Amino acid sequence: MKFEFTNLKYENFDKEFCEFEYCYLKSINRTYKYLSLRVNLLQLPVTKFSVRFQMLKRFNGYKPFLYDTTVDGCKFLANQKINPVAGFFFGLFSKYSNINHTCPYEHDVIVDKVAVNTMNNGLTNVLPFPEGDYLYNITWIAYGKPRAVVKVFGTLS
Repeated sequence: MKFEFTNLKYENFDKEFCEFEYCYLKSINRTYKYLSLRVNLLQLPVTKFSVRFQMLKRFNGYKPFLYDTTVDGCKFLANQKINPVAGFFFGLFSKYSNINHTCPYEHDVIVDKVAVNTMNNGLTNVLPFPEGDYLYNITWIAYGKPRAVVKVFGTLS
């Protein structure tokens, strides 16, 4: 089995809180693709945030599949063992990111060059998923208000 990025989208709900400097997929060749994003935080420091992670699978439109969980980001980063599901998905991109410490956050959020190979290994070897089209919907919530959502589309075949 093989995972492949197919699209990457974002929506900013609060332009006074954050702005996306970039958010893209880049294809280097037929086998190497990566995703990158940078979010400029405009109201620093951020001392309270949570993340809602939804995994959806395409069946006549995208339908909930397996995971829909919300995690207190500050507590999770202080102790990643409190939520193994969040830990698994965080592990897919954590080494490519500067989201690697507890609150407060006093800098922009950067996720740089998450290779499709990393996602492929996690979604086929570590925790196998069935073939199909998937949407990973990641909603960033700060101080109880949704601020932005990042949507990662992919195919497992």
